[in-house]
Amino acid sequence: MSRPILEVIALTAEDAVAARSGGADRLEVVTDMASDGLTPSREAFAEIRAAVDLPLRVMLRPQAGFGVTDIRRLCGTAAELRAEGADAFVLGFLDHEGHPDLVAVEMLMAVIDGCPWTFHRAIDRAADRHALRTQIAALPGVDTFLTAGSPTGVDDGLPTLLAEAARSGEPGYEPRIMAGGGLRLDHLPTLRAAGIDAFHIGSAARPEGWAAPVSAAAVEEWRAAL
Repeated sequence: MSRPILEVIALTAEDAVAARSGGADRLEVVTDMASDGLTPSREAFAEIRAAVDLPLRVMLRPQAGFGVTDIRRLCGTAAELRAEGADAFVLGFLDHEGHPDLVAVEMLMAVIDGCPWTFHRAIDRAADRHALRTQIAALPGVDTFLTAGSPTGVDDGLPTLLAEAARSGEPGYEPRIMAGGGLRLDHLPTLRAAGIDAFHIGSAARPEGWAAPVSAAAVEEWRAAL
């Protein structure tokens, strides 16, 4: 099997350098993990971009939760990040009924203009995962679903992840599954055996908590396990 992707959350250039040293393949660039990861500033992105040559996926999420109250403002922020050199993104919004907010997603797609993007864990809160997959996978540029299989994490979502991995290539299931959200090292053998080849870690890369930077040693442990 090909080398699996290890994506690490980075809030700062220090995080980025440590993640690269530990063997990360790419970074998800965010701010404010108290809100589960929001859009970073243009300056923070630029500092991380200058610090490492890894692929970066930049979060487009203006507030906690999976809705967006000012999509035009977020589109302006996305345009600023594009101008700074961002070329891959993470996004995803639901309406109040748990269906994908295609208006918001498509407005951002017009701004990021062909860049690859990940639909993030909004899928785990969707009213109908299959319907969301079918709608989102038909959009240009999306190549990944970041998902735990459940709102509560991989422990509870493992059966869903395995079932969806078994449908790889079917309509709605063409994008890669990136497992993340309460992911632990002991989940890896089962997920790898199912063909899942992309993994996302945040707190697992920070044994001392979110107040501390990424630990290169922790990332190296995950790289070795994969």
